[in-house]
Amino acid sequence: MLFSKPRVIILHYTAPPIVGGVEAVIAEHARLLTAAGYPTTLVSGRGGAADLPQEVGVEIVPEIDSAYPQNVEIAAALDSGNVPTEFSRLQARIASTSANIMREGDIVFAHNVLTTHFNLPLTAAIHQLVDRGTIRRLIVWTHDVSRYVNQASGATLRFGYPWDLLRTKRAGFVYVAVSSRRRRTLAEVLNCPADHIRVVPNGVDPAMLLGLSDLGQHLVEEHGLLSADLVVLMPVRITRAKNIEFALHVVAALKSAGATIRLGITGPPDPHSLDAQAYYAGLKALRDELRLGPEVVFIYDGTSRYPAPLLLHPSTIAELYRVSDLVLMSSHREGFGMPILEAAIVDRPVFTTHVPVIDDLDEDSVVHLIPPDESPQTVAGRMLTWASQDLAHRLRRLARRNYTWSTIFSTSIEPLLKDLAEPLRSKVL
Repeated sequence: MLFSKPRVIILHYTAPPIVGGVEAVIAEHARLLTAAGYPTTLVSGRGGAADLPQEVGVEIVPEIDSAYPQNVEIAAALDSGNVPTEFSRLQARIASTSANIMREGDIVFAHNVLTTHFNLPLTAAIHQLVDRGTIRRLIVWTHDVSRYVNQASGATLRFGYPWDLLRTKRAGFVYVAVSSRRRRTLAEVLNCPADHIRVVPNGVDPAMLLGLSDLGQHLVEEHGLLSADLVVLMPVRITRAKNIEFALHVVAALKSAGATIRLGITGPPDPHSLDAQAYYAGLKALRDELRLGPEVVFIYDGTSRYPAPLLLHPSTIAELYRVSDLVLMSSHREGFGMPILEAAIVDRPVFTTHVPVIDDLDEDSVVHLIPPDESPQTVAGRMLTWASQDLAHRLRRLARRNYTWSTIFSTSIEPLLKDLAEPLRSKVL
């Protein structure tokens, strides 16, 4: 029998459209898992009507909700130091009503419900379902740790049942924390080495934050823009006046310095220039001579999905402005220099020759000016200095390289699933 991808259950008190940080994360997990072919079901006490892929199953068990009326009454009793008889009854009901759902999963992502105190009957029920073998593989996904078991919180600590469930490390559970600091806190609470807990951070969706269209997202992925140290944009047509060959030599110098670089030239050959095609062919030959195949991207050449000639709408060029780190204008001649102002609107620095618009700006030092006699190597050095000193750029580079959801899924979440699936695979085979 062929082994299929494990079935994943995502468990939390509530689900989107309930607004919350954890709710946003579980929605992303659900999207990533289903896109990768993992059958996924979201189990919660409230919500579940969010804009999720059709493939995501949704199961609502009202007793799981932290705001379930009986749980609220139990929590009040626990606050006064009593464990009411209703506790075990609600625990049993949660275990009973969720057992069939949990039995259908191979791996459960339990977000916060085993490390926070907001529904302790649920916490106890999950332990019970693990003891019975109903839950086969459990990941304790930790965003938060209850203040009542965290000594650093400053709150009065609580001991005994059911509070000790929050500080008991169990064999067979996989523990995940969303940050190194949260891992240290959880390790102290569980009294275990920190390296027994994996760190799987939360992520960002660049396409959403940057407002990328399908084409914009495709260009980003096709040319590996998010993995580059520097994304340089030349929003120009291909004509000799733009001095694009200078830009290619700048890229060669950046590459020689060890930077991962992408230069995007957005426009087509100038339709009004008789030798534009010859100039275009010469630029491609120079790109080959300098061995800058992946580094220099002529958008006009098209992609694997969008054949040449690829002509960009201004809205797509605007997307590339937002993706870029800086704008380069190496023109011999310009009538105005519109990219200077466009870059300013999206807060991107500009390395430019003295184009006319600069004369009409109020400030003397609004761009990184390229003097007529400056070499490409010197310009590249100034770019690298800017990149190393600009805090916004350094943070942007770290975020897009390490903290996009697609990266986190491929480097952390899927390897974890594969590790947990191995025992399941051996049983099937």
